[in-house]
Amino acid sequence: MKQNLKIYNSISGKKEDFTPIHTGKVGMYVCGPTVYNFVHLGNCRTFISFDLVFRYLKHLGFQVRYVRNITDVGHIVDDADAGEDKIAQKARLEQIEPMEVAQKYTVNFHQILKQFNNLEPSIEPTATGHIIEQIQVIQKIIDNGYGYEVNGSVYFDIEKFDQTYDYGVLSGRNIEDMIANTRELDGQSDKRNPLDFALWKKAEAEHIMRWPSPWGDGFPGWHLECTAMSTKYLGDHFDIHGGGMDLKFPHHECEIAQNEASCGNTPVNYWMHANMLTLNGKKMSKSTGNNILPQELFSGENTILSKAYHPAVVRFFILQAHYRSILDFSDDAIQASEKGFQRLMDAIENAANLPVSSHSNFNVQQWKQKCYDAMNDDFNSPILIAHLFDAVKAINLIQDSKESITQNDKEVLTATLNAFVFDVLGLFNEDAISGNNDKLEDVVNILINMRNEARANKNFAQSDLIRNQLAAIGIELKDGKEGTTFTL
Repeated sequence: MKQNLKIYNSISGKKEDFTPIHTGKVGMYVCGPTVYNFVHLGNCRTFISFDLVFRYLKHLGFQVRYVRNITDVGHIVDDADAGEDKIAQKARLEQIEPMEVAQKYTVNFHQILKQFNNLEPSIEPTATGHIIEQIQVIQKIIDNGYGYEVNGSVYFDIEKFDQTYDYGVLSGRNIEDMIANTRELDGQSDKRNPLDFALWKKAEAEHIMRWPSPWGDGFPGWHLECTAMSTKYLGDHFDIHGGGMDLKFPHHECEIAQNEASCGNTPVNYWMHANMLTLNGKKMSKSTGNNILPQELFSGENTILSKAYHPAVVRFFILQAHYRSILDFSDDAIQASEKGFQRLMDAIENAANLPVSSHSNFNVQQWKQKCYDAMNDDFNSPILIAHLFDAVKAINLIQDSKESITQNDKEVLTATLNAFVFDVLGLFNEDAISGNNDKLEDVVNILINMRNEARANKNFAQSDLIRNQLAAIGIELKDGKEGTTFTL
């Protein structure tokens, strides 16, 4: 059945039917990390959100080229046009080469996303690997009259651009208001207007990261790299551009301007933005200590949460909120997610062994379409998860002989569950990933046998002790007609 996907387009402020430029193919670009520090949980939320988009588009049968860049030069501290490059600053502090900084934190980024079970993008270009392409884009912008060179730096002329195009179309900002709210130039700047942004910056003598250009030795502006790399791999006009909400202005606004100034057309049909992640109701901040890194979350080595949490549980927690809504991370919230995640995994395991009947009480086809309807509604993962738990409830009722299911419906149910849980949501069974499940099962079964022996000998104190001590470490015993089973 053909599915009608709708995507919330940040540039129009409404949900729109998704129609790819080329039938059956999708080009998607997502702004990647600036690799000057360990990737934080808020960044991970953005990349998990677009991993969901990537997975669902592939599930629908699209051939997707997913490009996600690595920023390893040009991102000035405080997102400014003047000052020190974030990577160069970190290199100075750690007394190593800038590319050592980039390598160290790129490796960390990949390791963390692999733990979250993110699919790798189709192409992962670096800013430093595309200096030539960036210089070519700058030259086009200058040739078209929207860029100017001063003292070895090149700037984008916002006022000139706005005479023909609309600077502020994505963020809804008005150029007159922006100029009115911008401080006057102090005479020390090379810019014609405070709103103008750097396309190429002259490298001072002490600046380590530098490349030759027609305007002298320097380095590219932060906004420029995404324009150069997205158009190189996806063309001047492509389907989807994504990133965090904080990139909407000025980064994505400047990308649109650069593309229109160099190519003469709007670059993207659908702009998508993932919202922020807060911690205990407050913005995450290293300076206040209200911050936690993914590796601290997985290891439990932090002062914020009561225990360690598996990456699969954290991924499930993140997907329980819609990507456009603010998500608050707290110990209570993720504990609740952990319990829900385990219920879901238990149900999937039980689904394969459900008894079958001549008729079904559970309308599997209707439930299946509801799952698609949720994802077709701007990738609404929380609604999808709610429908998955409708299936969990049905599985438990069928298992307890309170409802029934036919063989055909059972096959559809299990196939759909697996498709949405593992392929689309990208969840995974934490026990299977750990590789210790078989040994754990053997050990717990030994304890179950000891408990059964104690019960047979009416040594109920010993029986209860085994049950309670297992419960204390998160292993719950369940006594049923077929014997005793356990869940984590």
